[in-house]
Amino acid sequence: MEGIIAGLLGAGLLAAFLLPKWRLRRALARPLAPDLVAVLARNIPQYDGMDRDQRLRLQRLVQRFLHEKTFVGCAGLEVTDEMRATIAGQACLLVLGRAGEAARAYPSLHAVLVYPGAFLVPRREVDAAGVVTEQRQDLLGESWGDGRVILSWDHVRRAGALAGAVAGPDGAGDADDAARPAHNVVLHEFAHQLDSESGSTNGAPYLGSTERYRSWSEVLSRNFAGLRRDAMWGQQGVLDHYGASSPAEFFAVATESFFEQPWALAARHPDLYEEFLKYFRVDPRRWLPEPAPEPDVLAGGVAYGQWR
Repeated sequence: MEGIIAGLLGAGLLAAFLLPKWRLRRALARPLAPDLVAVLARNIPQYDGMDRDQRLRLQRLVQRFLHEKTFVGCAGLEVTDEMRATIAGQACLLVLGRAGEAARAYPSLHAVLVYPGAFLVPRREVDAAGVVTEQRQDLLGESWGDGRVILSWDHVRRAGALAGAVAGPDGAGDADDAARPAHNVVLHEFAHQLDSESGSTNGAPYLGSTERYRSWSEVLSRNFAGLRRDAMWGQQGVLDHYGASSPAEFFAVATESFFEQPWALAARHPDLYEEFLKYFRVDPRRWLPEPAPEPDVLAGGVAYGQWR
């Protein structure tokens, strides 16, 4: 009798181990549904510029993401297939260049919580005197170490529309728009998820070798210091000043610019762009058109007045 019970327990444990893998293989054996592919083409501006293999790879990553992650609507929001595919597509851009088992779409992530718009979270501030102040803060997104990412759908949706507007309806880039900082809450929060793969969220994700960390530290520290100077003096470039708040936020902000404004980032921060090329293993310049050159006001016949 004990042998039978032990056998049944063993069979149950084996089934519990094998069943998720079987379900995943079955899910990945089917192509991504055509309506979801249409969502990627409509809401991921980089998608049209990809070659066929990259598109198929992104579709497969999205298929796995949708199979493994739970989406939860908050504050009365009903999460639709378009929301799921849009969020999954933007998140999977960050792991598109990975190979093998490393290509798994955020294995530590379990749930994506989606609010209709910006959401309030409690914050406790303690000043130097030990005085505790309770506050509530509006947020567009948060990334948690317990396997959750929280997003505002309104800002997810607007980020895709703004990125598409940079390219323009005729495919030509706009220099003024390309010079503004990128704002993509999905790229930002999922960059934090990648950052945490090293064991701590400090702006240095898992890189694999001491030499890579040395180069990464030198380049990102230099650019982080530059952004802090720009923020202090009110000088706006391609990187949002929010990235000056910490190395972790700098990595997330720079990731937004890398995928949404690659030409501007490569022109203004070439060493930073090269580090990101090595880390992400994709070049978003191949996906998005090069912006038109900034106008030369002197060539346009502008004359300076004389001192009087």
